[in-house]
Amino acid sequence: MARTVMVVDDESSIIESLEGILSDEGFEIVSVDSGTSALEKIGEVMPDLVLLDIWMPGMDGIDTLVEIKKIYPNLQVVMMSGHGSIETAVKATKLGAYDFIEKPLSLEKLLLSVNNALDYYRLEEEIGLLREKEENRYNLSGHSKAISEIKEQIRVVAPTNAWVLISGENGTGKEIVAHSIHRLSRRSHKPIVEVNCAAIPEDLIESELFGHEKGAFTGASTMRKGKFDLAHEGTIFLDEIGDMSLKAQSKTLRILEEQKFERVGGSRTIEVDVRVLAATNKDLEAEIQKGNFREDLYFRLNVIPIRVPSLRERVEDIHELVDEFLKEFSLSTNMESKTISEKGIHILQKYNWPGNVRELKNLVERLTIMIPHKVIRASDIPPPFNRSPDIRKGFESILAHKSLKKARGEFERIYIEGKLREFNGNISQTAEAMGVERSNLHKKIKAYGLDGFRNQ
Repeated sequence: MARTVMVVDDESSIIESLEGILSDEGFEIVSVDSGTSALEKIGEVMPDLVLLDIWMPGMDGIDTLVEIKKIYPNLQVVMMSGHGSIETAVKATKLGAYDFIEKPLSLEKLLLSVNNALDYYRLEEEIGLLREKEENRYNLSGHSKAISEIKEQIRVVAPTNAWVLISGENGTGKEIVAHSIHRLSRRSHKPIVEVNCAAIPEDLIESELFGHEKGAFTGASTMRKGKFDLAHEGTIFLDEIGDMSLKAQSKTLRILEEQKFERVGGSRTIEVDVRVLAATNKDLEAEIQKGNFREDLYFRLNVIPIRVPSLRERVEDIHELVDEFLKEFSLSTNMESKTISEKGIHILQKYNWPGNVRELKNLVERLTIMIPHKVIRASDIPPPFNRSPDIRKGFESILAHKSLKKARGEFERIYIEGKLREFNGNISQTAEAMGVERSNLHKKIKAYGLDGFRNQ
């Protein structure tokens, strides 16, 4: 698709010349003869670049530039003038112009400026899209009471410099909470540096966290900054802090307390200003009792504790999460957008989700790829996700009945529910597998209140 360039100049000869040059280069040209006309036309054609003359009657180029930047701050503008001066060029640049070229126009310089400005515009668009994608990636989804409380905690703690210890099961979204805190903090313009504490070998912990000088050890051919150095004035996120060795914990505690260190092989003390966020899937108090975690490090990190709820505690968010994942995978795979039936959601809400949101996301990706039809039905959901925890627990409750009659009735209800799930609510297949008549099965389903599992 051809890029559109708007030419704004009150001299018809300049317009004709630029139209010819730029058209030959494959650009689509829109021409106007005044600043007022340019402002009216920009909204209609949405050009990728504006070539704007400075000296024009009525609204001059500088005033036009100011108005363009107010309405379209990312639109690139190249100023042109036959009476240019360094002062005018500096003023235009300060007001947001990408470049300033003098008349008579040099063909080579004109095309260089136009192409560079368009490349810059394209890069800004890509950066904007990447930033938006990154923000969406770390978006904490859901409106349940449990997740709303977490969002409120994040809102309160983020603007401060307080250290935060984030706990929760694997797959609950601890990393998302950390990034949300950083994004809403005063340090958001600086980096958040992640450290996977479980993945760093004990003998490399100092080099990884503090960096090393050239020649500090065999293979250290250049100086390398450590994680704390890279996070200066930003945030460092110590993920899986509970998996750190005691030796590594000791070294980490020192820098957390002093916020200064020496690189491996160096003698110069380096001071840093970092905010610390840490996350763990372990019960650190229990780990302290076992002798696996330092109590002083725990107290240093645990200034603001945030516990991320498991998916079992926020099943009402499952529908919203599934819809979000379906849209995400549809966009990333260029596949037709899918939806899920209410019965399908009902089955997912009954599952225990030991892998939490990560497990749900993996299942949705699998269903998006493997299910050929547009609507994901209850019958499309594979084991073990289509098995209710109530069934597994139900057999334990049978033993609690003192009456054989009540125990038999409870067993029959659980058995029929399990078979209905096995055959995705198909009455004929369920009756055949159970060795009973359809009419008899219908009566049992009605008697035990299992209509919700029946697929008519």
